[in-house]
Amino acid sequence: MDKVRVGVAAALAVASAALTACSSTDSGTASADPTNPAGATGPLRGVCPATVVIQTDWYATPERAAAYQLVGPNGTIDAKKGSYRGPLGATGIEVEVRLGGPFIGFQPIPAQMYQDESIYLGYVATDDAVQAADKFPTTAVVAPLDINPQILMWDPSTYTIDDWPDVANTDAKVVYLEGLPFMDYLVSKGYVKPEQLDASFDGTPSRFVAERGGLIQQGYASNEPYRWEHDVPDWMKPVDYLLVHDAGYEIYPQGLAVRSDTLTDSSACLKELVPMIQQAQVDYVANPGPTNDTLVKIAEAIGDGPPITAAANADAVTVMTDLGIVGNGSNSTLGDFDLARVDRTIGVLGPIFAARNTDVPPALAATDIVTNEFIDQDIHL
Repeated sequence: MDKVRVGVAAALAVASAALTACSSTDSGTASADPTNPAGATGPLRGVCPATVVIQTDWYATPERAAAYQLVGPNGTIDAKKGSYRGPLGATGIEVEVRLGGPFIGFQPIPAQMYQDESIYLGYVATDDAVQAADKFPTTAVVAPLDINPQILMWDPSTYTIDDWPDVANTDAKVVYLEGLPFMDYLVSKGYVKPEQLDASFDGTPSRFVAERGGLIQQGYASNEPYRWEHDVPDWMKPVDYLLVHDAGYEIYPQGLAVRSDTLTDSSACLKELVPMIQQAQVDYVANPGPTNDTLVKIAEAIGDGPPITAAANADAVTVMTDLGIVGNGSNSTLGDFDLARVDRTIGVLGPIFAARNTDVPPALAATDIVTNEFIDQDIHL
């Protein structure tokens, strides 16, 4: 690489070791003091927190794999806490990945980060960052996913849909989770009629099956289409879908963010850590098997969550790469932010949140919620 700092080069080297089984923590045990291992040394010791806590927004899934890839395949699962942790190679620090959703009472990640100051990085989507900018400002430092995997999906034998305007022409109910800003956007563009809205989605295939595909519903391109075709006994046939991103709703779905008030103090750590996160995503795509196996183990230990299978995980990686959900974006770098795109997104979101009586700073700009300061421009797929 050109212009790579010695410290970053060393960090990337130990990250690579972590990705291949360098972790010394057994999946069923933990060190006596895992938050401060006795005598721990390494290039990040004293630069980063002894334990870098990464708060995700949901269960352990391939869309969130970069964080789990950092720990490697030999981390410790805490089913009650909903966490996965282990040493970050030979850096002298540990990483603890925390599950979101029900594990944090479904609280938005920015609010959770201000409530729990032990969180170093949180998975914050662009729309969540804009919505929280007034009370809980965050700054995203790396984007493992370039495109939002959220979709609307349907039974192609019931509806003929080629592009977004066709959704409104079906008059079908569009089933979704209440509160999703992208649905307000689709309505504003005329792609979904207000009378089509049905905010009763429960995350399961039950209603889709019961109505024999007689509706349209939200999902992830990297999840539901495969599951519905292969893992739902009463369906077991293909569905079709459109990416919400292609409707012009261009959020970054999972920017790893710090609290904005900690950005300056965190800069020394982020200079080393952010390229490691970029490389973790690249390495995951190149060899997803070990981390995908880890995701299955976490799901089995946690229980009660969405079904996670080896076959579905493998398909998710293929879908994410084929669709550019994981990709280099408009340049040759994985993980950076297109500031013009973020500014466009802020412009789209302003009226949506104003209609919800949610205050958004009037002069909010991309540089208030994202930064490329710590990105290694040479890391790419």
